[in-house]
Amino acid sequence: MTLRKLGRGVYNDIRARIPYYLTDFSDAYNYRVIPSVIFIFFTNLLPAIAFAQDMFDRTDNAYGVNEVLMSSAIAGVVFGLFSGQPLCIVGVTGPIAIFSYTVYELIQPRGTPYFPFMCWIYLWLMAMHFVTALCNWVSFLKIISNFSCEVFGFFICIVYCQKAVQILDRQFSEHGPASGFCSVMVSLLMVIFGLGSTVFGSELHYFRPWTRKFFVDYGVPLAVIFFTGFVHFGGYLDDAHLATLPTTKAFAPTINSAEVGRAHGWFIHFWPGDNISVADVFLAIPYAILLTFLFYFDHNVSSLMCQLKDFPLTKPASFHWDFMLLGLTTGVAGILGIPAPNGLIPQAPLHTSSLVVHDLQSGKALSVVEQRVTNTLQGAITFVMMSGPLLTVLGLIPQAVLAGLFFIMGMNGLHDGAVVNKIKYLFADPDYVAHDPRCPQLWRELHSIPKEKKKWFYIYLLLQVIAGLAEFAITLTKGAVGFPGVLMFFAICARWVWPRIIPKEDLEYLDGPVAEEFIIKSLEVHSLKKSDGLEESVVSKELGNNLV
Repeated sequence: MTLRKLGRGVYNDIRARIPYYLTDFSDAYNYRVIPSVIFIFFTNLLPAIAFAQDMFDRTDNAYGVNEVLMSSAIAGVVFGLFSGQPLCIVGVTGPIAIFSYTVYELIQPRGTPYFPFMCWIYLWLMAMHFVTALCNWVSFLKIISNFSCEVFGFFICIVYCQKAVQILDRQFSEHGPASGFCSVMVSLLMVIFGLGSTVFGSELHYFRPWTRKFFVDYGVPLAVIFFTGFVHFGGYLDDAHLATLPTTKAFAPTINSAEVGRAHGWFIHFWPGDNISVADVFLAIPYAILLTFLFYFDHNVSSLMCQLKDFPLTKPASFHWDFMLLGLTTGVAGILGIPAPNGLIPQAPLHTSSLVVHDLQSGKALSVVEQRVTNTLQGAITFVMMSGPLLTVLGLIPQAVLAGLFFIMGMNGLHDGAVVNKIKYLFADPDYVAHDPRCPQLWRELHSIPKEKKKWFYIYLLLQVIAGLAEFAITLTKGAVGFPGVLMFFAICARWVWPRIIPKEDLEYLDGPVAEEFIIKSLEVHSLKKSDGLEESVVSKELGNNLV
């Protein structure tokens, strides 16, 4: 990369998106915006507080509900107003929760104060984001194919189910068998009603389409509300103590303790000296490198997935500028002592899906309401959730309900995910696949593969399962902090190793680009034409040779 191309990708992203900035607000005058705000607010809030419970338990109360709400609120407002692709929902993810409590478990025995150390990880990470964006290295995202996205979704859903089991296990160990079995019952009822509303709304054909859409959009939030009240119905339920979501004071950190490096409220004193040693400042660098891999993959894939081929988008994408903006919010997160936000799966594609306008007769997607209001509003509402009355409401949610929520997210994702659907195809009745019009399209496509080439499909699926389980397996060890490296390893394998195992034409059929060509093209780094007063150039040769 030459100095003349330094920051070219960021500049191009901003220049391409600025003409649409005002219409990003005027286009929000559409009937899809209000239900989308409500839907994505709950879709973002409920997993966030579930992750807050997980980090609260694993970091000895260092992170809690307010930290997660603050992170999600800042991310929503900043990305809603200033990002190049405001459809991408940003917040606290499962991987960053795993990373945060793994770092805590690793540095606690050393006596290193947690929050100053995390702040330095995030500050180094911010610098790496800036370098990556300004050097146009986001363009290497072109190596990410469907293989990596499908495997990552598979991995995340397994983690969700694991978190549910861990929450239920703690009810037995900390509160006794009565609480444990009652929690299992409540979580399973949550699963029945949560998944049932999704199946009713998306796979059955009772009532009008708008009624079924209501069940899909609001079934899970209503299940959370109902079962939060259900545990207070009395009777035998009074004999079991159900632990609830721990909360703290309004707009205040969960803990104020010099022992973990948070003795001054929201502002972390991170400079070397009494707060943290110089050695620990530099020890944070390898952690930041691993987290850079995670955010590079997780955030950019989230952005790609909210711009899938299924969505008829018309406005330009933005990757370089958005990755730089993510670096800025990461640095702010470190100074405030909150988890760093990044792109959310499945919330990002669900957000776009909620804004799709369909033809009432055929159900075909006609357009997407591309605007900034939904993301900004859900972030602002999340900030309001830190107020005293609403924190009290959140504090009523039983942990069993959060376990049920994790099960719903995980099982829904597995049910809809490409990897599990390919596995289900292996056990499907061939006559059903060949002749029944209700057969899923994916199964029909797989069934059309000639018998002599089916072995490549089996090998490809086996590689996906191995990759997903490998990513999950490392999170069960002390080396969990290194799982971003595993993600990148398999992404690289999918690009350069699998073609040596599977013939090129067969691999192109099984694997392929994630988004439309014009979205992928926005990753290219090019100069503007002379007519714009700038010199003319072409796509950078080094990227063109390696990635196209």
